[in-house]
This record gives sequence, structure tokens and C-alpha cells, in this order.
Amino acid sequence: MSNHESGTIPPEAKRVAVAVIAGLIAPILDTTIVTIAFDRLTTALDATVDTVQWVSTGYLLAVAVAVPLAGWAATRFGSRAAWQAGLTLFLAGSILCALSWNVQALIVFRVLQGLGGGLLFPLMTSVLVAASGGRALGRLVAMVSLPTALGPILGPVIGGLILHWLDWQWLFVVNVPVCAVALALSRRIPDDRSTDSSRARLDALGLCLLAPGLVGVLLGLSNTHRGLWRTDVVLPLVVGVALLALFALRSVRSSAPTLVDVRVLAKRAVSASAVGLFFFGVASFGAMLALPLYLQQIRGESVLDAALVLIPQGVGALLSRSLAGALTDRIGARWVAVAGFGIVAAATVPFAVVGESASLVGLMVALFVRGLGLGTLLSPLMASGFFGIDNAERHDVSIVTRTFQQVGGSFGTAVIAVVLTAGATAESGFRDAFWWATALAVVGGVLALALPNRPEPVAVGREPASARA
Repeated sequence: MSNHESGTIPPEAKRVAVAVIAGLIAPILDTTIVTIAFDRLTTALDATVDTVQWVSTGYLLAVAVAVPLAGWAATRFGSRAAWQAGLTLFLAGSILCALSWNVQALIVFRVLQGLGGGLLFPLMTSVLVAASGGRALGRLVAMVSLPTALGPILGPVIGGLILHWLDWQWLFVVNVPVCAVALALSRRIPDDRSTDSSRARLDALGLCLLAPGLVGVLLGLSNTHRGLWRTDVVLPLVVGVALLALFALRSVRSSAPTLVDVRVLAKRAVSASAVGLFFFGVASFGAMLALPLYLQQIRGESVLDAALVLIPQGVGALLSRSLAGALTDRIGARWVAVAGFGIVAAATVPFAVVGESASLVGLMVALFVRGLGLGTLLSPLMASGFFGIDNAERHDVSIVTRTFQQVGGSFGTAVIAVVLTAGATAESGFRDAFWWATALAVVGGVLALALPNRPEPVAVGREPASARA
């Protein structure tokens, strides 16, 4: 029986997975740590809430700019050098954030962090595919999703403890030793730079279309909490969608390599994975906005208490991810993902039907179950995009699926923000928001039926049939 069939992770792939995990810890924890500090930053930096919001928005937009560059950087310089560049940028950004003298400087340095994180996230899966030869991808994704599972558990708690005992600068100082360890382990990442000089050239025009297109879409979605038909919502969205459409059209028609080959979406496994990750982003990030606000505004919990109440969701995600990875390798992605979306939908319903006097213990149980569903989703959705693809396509698949996930997160946050704002009362707004979150999870489950039913190995070393001259 082959390693792929048995689900056994190759030893070298385990070593690479440890290096990947180390590199993802700081960027993932940093997002949740910083979010909980907005109120403190507003006071400490003498800034408005809208201005401080750019500490997060600037980071996310920088990630969007860097994600398309990850594939080119890995092809031109090798995955190891690209990974180390991402870590170095994130480390430098963290140090500079801690030294920030005002909110404008902090926003600029958060952008630098985002550029580093944007290189790391899409390389995660493409590096694993190369190291494992496409075998046991479900279990490998389960391994490297450890920071993703721990982020909702540890991030708010670490942030709350730091803000309780130390100054806000320590929110960024904690990244320094983590990044140092990750850089030391990064030597395990394969040096797989391309010998094809045509693919190593930077598609500057493609970058000028894709990067601002993604920024426009994400910026428009991030402004929807103020209202749908505002200029700062409609204009960025229209321009962003137009630029993305031009990029896609050019990529499909071009005879030369483009920044990202969107033709990989013609493969059912890739398109189904991308759509599934879009709805995973919706299910996770949309509720990430609503749940803490519900606990604080409706139930009157403090920031730290709300973070502690949310821990069961992270614990559930942590516990279910290994089983989901093994099942993905054994039976395929389809039914594992459908089950995950179903669990998320069912566990969101209690928040839509209970009042403010509901048992906190009961809600924590629902959060634990919801976490089980979220932890079940990542392995089948991420791994299935690489079922049966050619090795030369892995960077394109990583970037495309990561982009869908990021846009899905912004879309989910926008939908929930709009519904919350439109509510006649705070309680009715949250009730409607959780019903929307439930319905979107159901839609994700229905669309997950398009995922491959059985895993197929990646054709490592084989050029794609559509390779360009």
C-alpha cells in the first residue's frame, strides 16, 4: 500500500511541516492579539476608532497585495528564500510596530507585517505538496492548521493578559522570539527555484491589475459597516471587480506566463476547493465579528471574559482537525466538508434563537460544537484543491484558493456587519446576523458536494498539459 493510500506522512514532509507551523504561529496569533487591543490603542495613541481600524485594515490589504507575489517569488528565488523573506519582513514589521511613535507609523509598519504574512500564507500548502509528493495531504494540512486552531484560543487571551500587565508595544514584541525560531527552522523548506527563466520573470502588468483589484474588493467590503450605497463601498468594489475581470481575461488568453494562471480553476477539484474555502472564510470570520460583540453588548461580558467564553470554539477546532485530516486521506474531501459545514450551521442556530438570559454554559457547549465543525473543514477544503494537479501548478492553486478564502472572510464580515447595523434593535440585529451565518454555512455545505469524493496524488515533476511555451 502506498503512503498516499495509507495516509502515512513521509518523514521529510513532517520536518517541513514543523518549519511551516513555526512560521505561521506569529502571523496568525498576531491578528487576534491586535484586534482585542483597539480600545487601548485609541487611548494610547490619541486616535479615533476609524483611524485605529486601519491598523487591521492596512494589514489585510497588504496581505492581499503580497499573496499574488508569493508564487512568482517562490519560482524565481525558490520556496525557501521566499519563505525566509516573508518571515524577515514580518519580524522587521513587528519590531518597528513596537517602536511606533504615533498611529500613522503603526499603520505603516503593520503594512510591512502584512506584506510578510502575505508571502507566507499561500506558500504553506505549495511547500507541503512539494515535500510530500501529494501524499497524506489531509493529515499534513491538519498538522499545519495547528496555529489556525490555536489562534482563536490563545490570541485573545494572550492579548488580554499583555494589556492587563504590560504596555501595548508588547503585543508586537512577543513576535520576535517566535519569528527567530521560525527562521532557524526555515532551512528545512525545500530550495525548489525554477530553471525556467520565462516563468521566473515578473508579470508587472498582471501585478498592476491583480493587486489593486484585490485591494479594491477588500477595501469596499471593509467599509460596508457604514452602509451599502456609499461611495467608499461602491467605487472600490466596482473598480476592484473590473480589474480582477481584466486580469482573469488576460490570464486566460495570454500565451506567456502570467502572475497567476487562473486556468487552474477549470479543474473541478480546484474550483470546488476555492468556493469551499470562500464559504469557510464566511463561516469563520463573519461569526468572529458577531460572537464577541454579542457577548459584550447583549450579555454584558468584559473583553477578557468574552475571549475566555470563546475558548471552547478553539478547543473544538483543535480536537477535530486530526480526525478530519485522516478521513480526508481515507475517504476523500466531499463528505468530510459537507459534515463540517452542517455542524457549523447547526451549532450557530442556538445563538439565533436564545435570548440574553440563556445559559452561558449552554452557549459554550454550542461554541465547542461549532469549533468541531470549523476544525473539520480546513483539511478537506485545502487538500482537495491539490487532488490530481500537476506539480507545476501548485503555486497557482495555492494563491487562487488562498485569495478565495481571504475574500470570503471579508465578505462574511461585511454581510454580518450590514445585518447587525440594519437591525431594529441590538438584539434583533444579532438574531438576524446569526440566521444569516447559519444560512451561509448551509450554502457552503451544499456547494461542498462538488468536491472530489476520492483523493488523487499530485503528479509531482510532471508539467501541466496547458503549460505555456
